[in-house]
Amino acid sequence: MAPTEYRVIARRARPRPVASLRGLVAAGEALDAEVLGAFHEATGLWIRDGYGQTETGQLTGNPPGAPPRPGSMGRSLPGVALRVEEGELVLSDPATDPTFFLRYLGGDDRAPAAGPWRTGDRVHADEDGYLHFEGRADDVIISAGYRIGPFEVESALAAHPAVAEAAVVAAPDAERGSVVRAIVVVRDGYRPGAALARELQEHVKAETAPYKYPRLVEFADELPKTASGKVKRAELRARRG
Repeated sequence: MAPTEYRVIARRARPRPVASLRGLVAAGEALDAEVLGAFHEATGLWIRDGYGQTETGQLTGNPPGAPPRPGSMGRSLPGVALRVEEGELVLSDPATDPTFFLRYLGGDDRAPAAGPWRTGDRVHADEDGYLHFEGRADDVIISAGYRIGPFEVESALAAHPAVAEAAVVAAPDAERGSVVRAIVVVRDGYRPGAALARELQEHVKAETAPYKYPRLVEFADELPKTASGKVKRAELRARRG
């Protein structure tokens, strides 16, 4: 399923065991620890995450036959030449990707440039080569010289019992350049307001680091999403209040 579907089931309906269920797969956005844990507890299975772009097709995965690495989008598929350059995931040789696109439609007949394909996504690799998504390069928040990945803050917020969904973007600040701004959808039974905002700020400080907490916390009934369920961060950056 799409990540959004897993999140909705985990946070609003709760997953249930299904005897015939043999595997769970997701791709498109990273899933936080709460969602992964909820499905594992209910089914005994870890969601196998993978990564790809419209232009590239699938590039990574947690393959069957090996235990998945929870929270990781796996390793490069066999034969696909991926590397991490200064924190960005790069397809160093598009010829190794059998699903790499030929050209853009809509009047632009230019073929993709030869050579490395820069995905624009920031990742880090663990000691075993498993890749972990941090966020789009243009979504990373620079605040008072600190680089803050939105996914880490969103995962910390999602671990709070009052939070159904959360998105994190940059907000301009005269002193720090930018600050972390969180837009939160609360679960049923919780009331949005200043008290909950302060509680969430302290929660993120404890879960991550004091400089990563959202200095601005706003509440919304829902987050704007694409047809595939991805959060429209550009729309959230443009929308204030």
